[in-house]
Amino acid sequence: MGLWERVNRWENSHRFAIDATLTGLAMLITVPFSRDTGSSADVFLWAAAVTVPLAWRRSRPVASAVTVYTVALLHLMAGHWLIFPADVAVLAALYSVTVHGPRWAHRMAISGAMLGAALSSAAQSYNDPISWVGGTIFTGTIALAVWAFGLVRRQRRLTIDALVDRAHRLEVERDQQARLATAAERSRIAREMHDIVAHSLSVIIAQADGGRYAAEADPAAATRSLGTISETGRAALADMRRLLGVLRTDSADAPASRPRSPGLVDTPRAAQQVADAPTTSPMPAVHDLDALVQQVRASGLRVSLVRMGTPRTLPPGAGLTVYRICQESLTNVLKHAGPDPAVTIVVQWQPTAISVEVTDDGRGASAESDGMGQGLLGMSERAAMFGGTVSVGPRPGGGYRVRARLPLPPVADDHEPTDPPTTTPTNGPHLPAGPQTDLAAPTRRHR
Repeated sequence: MGLWERVNRWENSHRFAIDATLTGLAMLITVPFSRDTGSSADVFLWAAAVTVPLAWRRSRPVASAVTVYTVALLHLMAGHWLIFPADVAVLAALYSVTVHGPRWAHRMAISGAMLGAALSSAAQSYNDPISWVGGTIFTGTIALAVWAFGLVRRQRRLTIDALVDRAHRLEVERDQQARLATAAERSRIAREMHDIVAHSLSVIIAQADGGRYAAEADPAAATRSLGTISETGRAALADMRRLLGVLRTDSADAPASRPRSPGLVDTPRAAQQVADAPTTSPMPAVHDLDALVQQVRASGLRVSLVRMGTPRTLPPGAGLTVYRICQESLTNVLKHAGPDPAVTIVVQWQPTAISVEVTDDGRGASAESDGMGQGLLGMSERAAMFGGTVSVGPRPGGGYRVRARLPLPPVADDHEPTDPPTTTPTNGPHLPAGPQTDLAAPTRRHR
């Protein structure tokens, strides 16, 4: 804040003290030197009475102007048609109420000033119409000039107040947007962390349990389980580094720079630091569902992947949403569907949407939940960001189903794609889907 701004702020917070001091100094001139046509002895009292209210000209502009105008009218009625220089207080009161008072007050003030000019001129030259008209025009012109100057000052003050208020509102809006963006980013990171950790740990636990039981009878199966655990852990670690790498600043990630002499090469430690630096890679999308299915199959789950329709380019983030919904559904199958369930994933491309359906023949709604999951909420939030919907619930005859639909921009032609559906190799039958169940239906496992 500059010196001028600090002075203005101090001056605005001490208006009455400043105005009272200036009024006292003005009275040292207006009271002793005030004269009227008759040079009466009480002219000094009238001069003091018309000047004192100026001490409240900014803190109480309307009351100050009313008092000044009243005193001026009273001394006019008492026979003092003009007390100079004390009557300049009328112009000062007109200016103050125009700048600091409400709109109706300054309009009344200029009207009163014009009326006072006419009355003062009439009292001075009541038998000379030409002098009365000339005096009224002269005094009224001065009052109008002061009023116009006050209007310009008032408009400038209102403009400055509006700019200050707008700047304050923009600061508040900026802070609110920053808080909303922070909350949204936290929710996004929480969803990604949940999907990565929950899915990877489910696969690792399933492989660890299977390898422990098969270690004695089939050591090779235990070795395969350990390999799957290692691959899943590495993939999860890579996803975690990619997700958390965006939270680091360049200054925190980059090693401290130092001068280097020509001809020097990087040491192995420096090379290791570069190798360990966080790298970026594309987030998973629809075309990565095959790798997801293969990873889940490696844990012993029978999964079928069916694609229907003609694939096309998805909006940014939509492919990740489809992938995460399938990943979370398969994670819940691993955790809650029971022994040896069969799962079918159907991805259908439609002219105006893409739909995903994950069904299984597991225990369905009979599985218990610990009540601490965020999977269903995360899937719903992901779909809602693209205007889509997610419905979950048990299937008739057993099992569970997750169905998601994301709207897409319409294709150029209006007819349905005619390409035949393609199915990846499967370890289990393609299960028919039952009627859709809304989110309000009882759920049994989504985390």
